[in-house]
Amino acid sequence: MGCSPHLQIALLGRCLPRIGGRLLRDRASCSACSILLVNIIKKLAGLSQRYASALRRHLSQAPRDGSQPALRLGRQALALGLETLQLARIHDRAFASLQLSVGQDGQTRRAEIFFADALTPIVETHRTARQGRIDLGRLNHALNRRTLELADTNRQLRRGILRRKSVEAALKNSGEHHSRLLRESLQLQEGLRHLTHRLLAAQEDERRTISSELRNDIAQTLLGLNVRLLSLKEQARRNSKGLKNEIADTQRLVLLSAQSVWRVARQFKKT
Repeated sequence: MGCSPHLQIALLGRCLPRIGGRLLRDRASCSACSILLVNIIKKLAGLSQRYASALRRHLSQAPRDGSQPALRLGRQALALGLETLQLARIHDRAFASLQLSVGQDGQTRRAEIFFADALTPIVETHRTARQGRIDLGRLNHALNRRTLELADTNRQLRRGILRRKSVEAALKNSGEHHSRLLRESLQLQEGLRHLTHRLLAAQEDERRTISSELRNDIAQTLLGLNVRLLSLKEQARRNSKGLKNEIADTQRLVLLSAQSVWRVARQFKKT
């Protein structure tokens, strides 16, 4: 029993993609395409014949578990790449060819069960594919979530790197600033040492100058006292009145000398 042209076209539209589009696009392989198409048509015609025969045997036998023949036909249809609609068309043509009388609802029910058994491999494949798509969707969702987490981690890592570079630059600048401050401090200390040395040297020079002036003043005062004493010695021989005047003058000279010594002492205290 063969397939109708309409059924063959529908089945070929479902099965041709499994051959590979490259053969159809290559003119040099037209003969190979023709052979493949003929083989597919033969396989589809054979499947239709086997399905009709199996369905007829199933309905002619007593009701029992007849799922195995239907399952085998379903697996064969799946191997050819048929879907539910194509197998339903094969079933409708096979069931119509039986020419059952009106009122045989029991046979119709058994034919529906046979068709449901034949669809089982295709349905399971769809269920597996659907579950695979669900699992794939979950994996894609998890992958997207993980990608977002990695992207966020990368952003945090880049921010951390930028912060570390900023801290390193700040530490470098701080180190350079501290080094500059240390150099300036050392320069100030060196300048302070030079200034202190110059101040001490100036004080020492001033002390030497004051000491020299003091020595000169004291020497002049002692020399004046010595002269006055000699004069007193001579006047004492002549009259006592002149001696009193000389003693008063000598006292004034001693007072002036003491004042000169006090003035020099005060200058030493100031320095």
